[in-house]
Amino acid sequence: MKFAQRIQNIQPSMTLAISAKAQALREQGIDVIGFGAGEPDFATPENIKQAAIEAIQNNETHYTLVSGTHALKDAIIKKFDRDNGLAYDRKQIVVSCGAKHSFYNLAQVLWDAGDEIIIPAPYWVSYPDMVILANATPVIVNTDQSSGFKITAEQLQQAITKKTRALVLNSPSNPTGSAYTKKELEALAEVALKNKLMVISDEIYEKIVFDGFEHVSIASFSEEMKRNTVVINGASKCFAMTGWRIGYLAAETDIAAAVTKLQGQSTSNPTSIAQAACVEALTGKQSPVEIQKMVTEFKKRRDYLMDRYAKIEGVSCYKPIGSFYTFPDFSGVFGKQWNGKTIKESLDVAEFLIEEAKVALVPGIAFGADHNLRLSFATSMENIQEGMDRIESALNTLHA
Repeated sequence: MKFAQRIQNIQPSMTLAISAKAQALREQGIDVIGFGAGEPDFATPENIKQAAIEAIQNNETHYTLVSGTHALKDAIIKKFDRDNGLAYDRKQIVVSCGAKHSFYNLAQVLWDAGDEIIIPAPYWVSYPDMVILANATPVIVNTDQSSGFKITAEQLQQAITKKTRALVLNSPSNPTGSAYTKKELEALAEVALKNKLMVISDEIYEKIVFDGFEHVSIASFSEEMKRNTVVINGASKCFAMTGWRIGYLAAETDIAAAVTKLQGQSTSNPTSIAQAACVEALTGKQSPVEIQKMVTEFKKRRDYLMDRYAKIEGVSCYKPIGSFYTFPDFSGVFGKQWNGKTIKESLDVAEFLIEEAKVALVPGIAFGADHNLRLSFATSMENIQEGMDRIESALNTLHA
């Protein structure tokens, strides 16, 4: 079979592949602890589930407007005003089948061959490939632990060319858990405006932050910055609604209209029932309480992991400010051997850990950082404790 060039230009999602491999081993009866999941291990709150049940009972089971119901758009508008100090109207909101779908749609309507899109690394695995699917070119700007895995205004300016169209920001970040302060975002905004650069701000983890950190949207700095920013968010992470597939974006009216036109010729509207549930997620009185419960538990897990990393020779880790990931650096074990193999890169570490420790982590190369692996702590403390015991024990068997 001859396949289109566009599909040959991209790679499968490594995060999904790791989760699938761990599941396959479990089905063979092998006890594998999976740290690859990019979703909360909490149930969707009861009030949200009940809203979906009521939507079914009320026969809200038909097509909606392509870009989302008025009820959900109004809830999103209120959310942006309440949480981010941003004012939008219905024509500026598009609801899609997850935040990933929102980004994909956006790439398809905004970028063409010859366009360059700046993406700081480490990055979420799908950003570069979705840029490539739009025939544009991802320009990767490397960051490291010393900068908190954050691009600086100076780095951004140096990466800009006549072909640059946009900067992709993800704060808090998947995979590192880093997050930009208001001051850092203001410096980036200044460069973006000076160079007439659009910012795509993925804020899907905004509520999952620790140690008193306050999330700020870069779009909130001025009307001019708002016009030059597309904000992407969704229900998946903060409300434990990954399977419901609801994401959304807020943008200038012409961009939102173009995204709606594309969506009308592809998926059409997101599921009507999930939209009704998302209205409750965004407006229900229980939501802040449920989010805080989840964040409190995530912080306990993060703190435990940081204590464990500090005691493992050859491993170091940036302390995440948000999300539910750690991104430990395993380069201290590069050059060591097991079963006649030499560990040279993150793929080797991942292979070693799943084979010898029966623990699944995602290789950092998938995120543009080959010294690291991503460990999701969206799993029970029992799994985390056992998994870290296995990792430490396995690493102690490596030899020079």
